[in-house]
Amino acid sequence: MRLVASDIDGTILRRDGRISERTVRALHACEAAGVELVFVTGRPARWLTPLSEQLGHSGTVICSNGALVYDLETMSVVSSEAIHRDTVLEVREIVRGLFPETAFAAETPAEFVMETAFAEPRHQRLLEEVRHGDLEDLIDGDEVVKFMAKIEGITADEYLRVVAPHVAHLVSITHSAVDMTMLEMAPLGVNKAVTLAEYAHALGIAPAQVVAFGDMPNDVEMLAWAGEGYAMSSGHPDALAATELHAPGIEDDGVAQVLERKLGKLRRAG
Repeated sequence: MRLVASDIDGTILRRDGRISERTVRALHACEAAGVELVFVTGRPARWLTPLSEQLGHSGTVICSNGALVYDLETMSVVSSEAIHRDTVLEVREIVRGLFPETAFAAETPAEFVMETAFAEPRHQRLLEEVRHGDLEDLIDGDEVVKFMAKIEGITADEYLRVVAPHVAHLVSITHSAVDMTMLEMAPLGVNKAVTLAEYAHALGIAPAQVVAFGDMPNDVEMLAWAGEGYAMSSGHPDALAATELHAPGIEDDGVAQVLERKLGKLRRAG
């Protein structure tokens, strides 16, 4: 084990917004043992405060499902890949043709923008905090690292099943939200595994030396790529089906349990 790659939400971050003390200790113990630590998330760079405030992490984070790499120490973008503006608008028309009631939003390295209808009644404050309106006016160039489509009335799995065949030649598409039906789209060919593989290669670390953790469909490729990919037992069926290795659920500190066991083996081997 030379590199631990972990998803955040539903993997180390609980629904109450906290990372358990046991998980914090286990992650710190990895670093103390000389194991590299990288977080791989669907979150944008502006939503990484749980890592910095609760974990004290100041290293690299792979954000937006692999489309953006961020350095928490310098609070700067290391690299990013974007969906072409024309592609964003083409995908929007395809999805709207299938589900006219769909609302859209987009993440760029600089900001979050959305169609006004994207803000649900419980999120109306967003209308005061972000630019909203027509996407054609909000997106100036080829800058979108994550494109989102949201709807109500069906499950995220069904939404993805219907939409994916129509747009999979244009973007990488997945979902990970647990409290809304939302699709997440990245540049074609980009996902967590692709960017994690590039990161590990730059460090001279082979896939067999990587231990990864995740819980949702956007983690599937990463769990399959890593030498040891652990799906959280509390996770989505697609994540569980992607690997034979299952960690205990997040409420049982599953990541910590696996890391404690593996660190114990490293100490005995040393």
